[in-house]
Amino acid sequence: MEVQVAPLRAWDDFFPGSDRFARPDFKDISKWNNRVVSNLLYYQTNYLMVAAAVVSIVGFLSPLNMLIGGAVVVLVFMGFVWVSHNKDILRRLKKQYPTTFVVVIMLSSYFLISYLGDVMVFMFGITLPLLLMFVHASLRLRNIKNKLENKMEGIGLKKTPMGIILDALEQQEDSINKLADYISKVKE
Repeated sequence: MEVQVAPLRAWDDFFPGSDRFARPDFKDISKWNNRVVSNLLYYQTNYLMVAAAVVSIVGFLSPLNMLIGGAVVVLVFMGFVWVSHNKDILRRLKKQYPTTFVVVIMLSSYFLISYLGDVMVFMFGITLPLLLMFVHASLRLRNIKNKLENKMEGIGLKKTPMGIILDALEQQEDSINKLADYISKVKE
């Protein structure tokens, strides 16, 4: 299936009034995870634009360190994904604790970058955009369009770059399983 870039959402949809933001339910981790995954899929192009702006600013101030930092994070991410696909225990850990998996990747990247050079480039150029995305995705309530787009992505009617990343982190299989369970219940 061909990868499609998600549309850029309007600013008033991406960052509306405070009535469309709410603190997640920290007691229900799966519901919080579902909100984050849904928002990451729906607003992925907006997140890319915000991240590109932050990376551009930091990259302009320190281009070589930003390039090294980005390369380290990508290589560490790819290494962890490869290892977790080949080791069952790591696959289960990644699926049960996706946030921990991402934190381990970021900490590993941090230590490698601190060994290679400038830690502040890592903090502002790589971690800050990820933190901004996570905070927005955690706080932004979903709407009907968001839910519909995510169902289309979840059942495979469309494929986006964020969907590929979430598949690598094994975060979309749950929504496909829930949809399959729902369809089987409707048939009964």
